[in-house]
Amino acid sequence: MREIEKKAAQAYGERFDEDPELVASAPGRINLIGEHTDYNGGFVLPCAVDRRVAVAAAAGSGELYSTNFDEMRRLDEARDGSWADYPRGVAWALDEKGYEAGNLRAVYAGDVPLASGLSSSAAIEAATALALDALFGLGLDRKELAMLCQRAENEFVGVQSGIMDQYASLLCEAGSALLVDCRSLEAESVPLNLEEANLALLVCDTRVERGLADTGYNDRRASCERAAATLGVEQLRDAGVEDVSRLSGEELMRARHIVTENARVLDAVAALRAGDFPELGRLMYASHASMRDDFEISTKELDAFVEIAEADGAPGARLTGAGFGGCAIALVETDKTGRLARAVRETFEARSFQDPVFYEFVPADGAEVAR
Repeated sequence: MREIEKKAAQAYGERFDEDPELVASAPGRINLIGEHTDYNGGFVLPCAVDRRVAVAAAAGSGELYSTNFDEMRRLDEARDGSWADYPRGVAWALDEKGYEAGNLRAVYAGDVPLASGLSSSAAIEAATALALDALFGLGLDRKELAMLCQRAENEFVGVQSGIMDQYASLLCEAGSALLVDCRSLEAESVPLNLEEANLALLVCDTRVERGLADTGYNDRRASCERAAATLGVEQLRDAGVEDVSRLSGEELMRARHIVTENARVLDAVAALRAGDFPELGRLMYASHASMRDDFEISTKELDAFVEIAEADGAPGARLTGAGFGGCAIALVETDKTGRLARAVRETFEARSFQDPVFYEFVPADGAEVAR
């Protein structure tokens, strides 16, 4: 088992004086390119990261304990805005679909940074769903579990996220990105051979916290829906660049980002399959500019990271996740990650920003039952 899985199992034993029936875990994710396209029926290209949420679980009486928050909650209580809403939402979604999952006793431990845009919430959901499926023999496949997790987030937690985070957590493979068609729900692995190219993904957590339900996320989604309705299409996936010119104001800006971002995702897949990392990097910079100017989801900290990365010669950089804070990523030559991190820290300090946190990630495996 991984260390985080061992931590959950040990904490379960200490808390409940017995061994768990199983331990499952699920990763966070970064999105290489394709932001806010998921709920518009478009394309995304995430990969799982080697930070996970683990759950040690058994059939039980509903106690949920988090080692990260050092607190006990209950599965059968009403939504309260805590971390426990995610497992509660998964249990609710299973019940709504008629699956007979019994009650759960579980301990959670995670090393996915919280509130940073690396989707710790989807990791909690995916780990819970996998544990419930295994404990109670529900026989659901990974895509079904992902859709149940998305429903939990949309209808129980109240954040209108698309399918990307849950798909990435449940379906990704080590050494690969995952191209997801968010309309058809088809997904395929795309090689992400960073080591061969002497490249690394440097993630900068700006430590600007953002709660998606309390930001402009739902507003952006509503703007996209209005733009699609104005254009007479089901979703902005069906619009072209020439269609966008019929819009004006905010709807034009939001739609222009979605339409051009979908094209960038497909171009990025072609670049990866050809091993063309300079082209991938160019598309990443273009994606960030679109999110900054048309979708207006960046921050001064995220912009600063991207600007410093470009000045330092990084092949590509962009914010990743829903924006409004959280993380940015850079595609960097392996021996230059430390130099870039130092330059960013110096600039952030000079501008009185929060002290950033850096991670180097490799594309990791998706959710699994460890034992």
